[in-house]
Amino acid sequence: MSLDWISRADRLNALPPYVFARLDELKARAREQGLDLIDLGMGNPDGLAPQPVIEAAISALNLPQTHGYPPFEGTASFRQAITAWYQRCYGVDLNPNNEALPLIGSKEGLGHLALAYINPGDLILVPSPSYPAHFRGPLIAGGKIYPIILSAKNDWLIDLNTIPETVAQKAKILYFNYPNNPTTATAPRDFFEEIVKWARHYEIILVHDLCYAELAFDGYQPTSLLEIPGAKEIGVEFHTLSKTYNMAGWRVGFVVGNSEIIQGLRTLKTNLDYGIFSAVQTAAETALQLPDIYIKNVQERYQKRRDFLINGLAELGWKITPSKATMYLWVPCPVGMGSTDFALDVLEKTGIVVTPGNAFGEGGEGYVRVSLITDCDRLAEALNRLKNAGIRYQPEMVSYL
Repeated sequence: MSLDWISRADRLNALPPYVFARLDELKARAREQGLDLIDLGMGNPDGLAPQPVIEAAISALNLPQTHGYPPFEGTASFRQAITAWYQRCYGVDLNPNNEALPLIGSKEGLGHLALAYINPGDLILVPSPSYPAHFRGPLIAGGKIYPIILSAKNDWLIDLNTIPETVAQKAKILYFNYPNNPTTATAPRDFFEEIVKWARHYEIILVHDLCYAELAFDGYQPTSLLEIPGAKEIGVEFHTLSKTYNMAGWRVGFVVGNSEIIQGLRTLKTNLDYGIFSAVQTAAETALQLPDIYIKNVQERYQKRRDFLINGLAELGWKITPSKATMYLWVPCPVGMGSTDFALDVLEKTGIVVTPGNAFGEGGEGYVRVSLITDCDRLAEALNRLKNAGIRYQPEMVSYL
């Protein structure tokens, strides 16, 4: 029987190919061929969640009330833990009753926010490159994306002066993310002040993704959008426990900020899901209340990996400025190679998985993102494989020997 009459919705057909899914196919094929993969592709932290977090979840599992439907807006104690964390880290006062909403991971929340606020044809500003959920959510909602092309010359910061007046007047939402995925760029406080002033002038909703807040190095302290006077009147900020607390598979995050924007997202979610399993919320509360020494240890672990890999890549010709935050390196491709071709070539020749920069939008072409998600022994093996395969970076010529 022919199924030609079954057609997908236009919103799916409008989506560009999801590179991570393609990488998964290639990784599966490589494993079938017996390759020992070193997967530095997705930002998928290695190791267990902190032991107190695991123990909190186990204890919660033994309580009968844990197994029922959780409140749509999340448990009161988790919301209070979120707002207490913001006060402790950023000096930002938030009302746990209407200015904080737990999410099934920040990706879920970002996508549902788009459905809650974007009508077909609405103009949405999204930096390029950026985390795919920042532009895929609006595309699914029928929005029209205006890409703000970022560049190394401007330290991967948004240049508001490049946005035409006619675009700014029509735009409804601006998504952005510092510390940045994938470029690792960080933004000074005066950048946040400028963007808040600009968005207030044009009456544009700001959606800031702060999911790498704690993964900061060399004494750097990221800025929260909500620290900026007036930001809460026009914006919200997303965060996740996936990266810092090794809880990627637990699917837990939250959004804070403007109560009206959050209420719209909550209303949509009440029609689509029942929230986060209560045991996971209990565990997440525990994570946010861990002593500072835990965060320091996480930072030291990623900083050690960062320095080790940067030093090793330097021996192969790459001169990479140490990132101040995130769990990535943003690495230029060899001259004459596009990001997809380079990533696939590295995979085929070495069994190392990296993410092509164009997965994050047109502005990411010419780079690959490397995740610092394995220990230095494994990173040393990756460097050795690159060396043996003759893969080097030489800015004035093709880099394959």
